[in-house]
Amino acid sequence: MLKKIFPGIIIGIFAALFVVAFMLKDTMNDVISDMMKQQASPEMSASGEALVDSFCNYSAQGSAYEITFLEFGSKGCSACKRMEEVIEDVSREYSEKVNVVFLNVLKPESQILMKYYGIAAIPTQVLLDKEGKEFFRHTGFLSKADCDRNIASKN
Repeated sequence: MLKKIFPGIIIGIFAALFVVAFMLKDTMNDVISDMMKQQASPEMSASGEALVDSFCNYSAQGSAYEITFLEFGSKGCSACKRMEEVIEDVSREYSEKVNVVFLNVLKPESQILMKYYGIAAIPTQVLLDKEGKEFFRHTGFLSKADCDRNIASKN
């Protein structure tokens, strides 16, 4: 009798764990991201902050941009490929307001910002305000409608 029930119990446990993991994926990603930020050396954090301030602080630069859309991804990632069209649409529709920046995580020059923002998975979108301060973060595919909502929230 136990031999007949045991496989069902094991499958049920794995299914329950899968559901729990799926429900907590954003929380787990946030925890891992925070851990990665804490592991960055003070020099790395200072470099990241200076880099962000140099090209994303539009208030100090007197630029017309109001938002920076950082897309952390890779050309080989399927979800990143789906994001390409969204990024192009956002760039085209908000060309006067939003500076869209794609950061290929495989390139060494992207490593400072990856560590600074604690990027744990790709694609990850980070939206910065006019002063270069993060106001939105999402990991995974983000639809154009969701982008529009988050951009509009800064008006």
